[in-house]
Amino acid sequence: MRKITKLVSTATSIAALMGSLALVPAESAIAAEKAESVADQGKKIAFNRKKGNCLACHQIAGGNMAGNVGPPLVAMKARFPDKSRLRAQIYDATKTNPNSMMPPFGRHKILSDKDIDKIVEYMYTL
Repeated sequence: MRKITKLVSTATSIAALMGSLALVPAESAIAAEKAESVADQGKKIAFNRKKGNCLACHQIAGGNMAGNVGPPLVAMKARFPDKSRLRAQIYDATKTNPNSMMPPFGRHKILSDKDIDKIVEYMYTL
């Protein structure tokens, strides 16, 4: 009986160890995501062809094959001293310019509010 108890105890310890080892990569991935700044997340969205795709129309430092339909995205703090104006521009550029070619990313639900906020944080680094 003692051997069976010891075997069960050992098996339980091994199962607990294996279970905790399985969590290590997931925890480190979560920590890496948290370590990535909001601006870095915004850059990924802005450069992502399936999301923001800002490079299709704008020149952005570090971007490849940039478009020239929209203005270059430089000196964004000077151009938009109020972040809410920049956010409104991304959300729906047609409110300030009805003839704008820029898609209304927020109004048409192309991007979520969180994605737009991240892009604004990234734009403020330019």
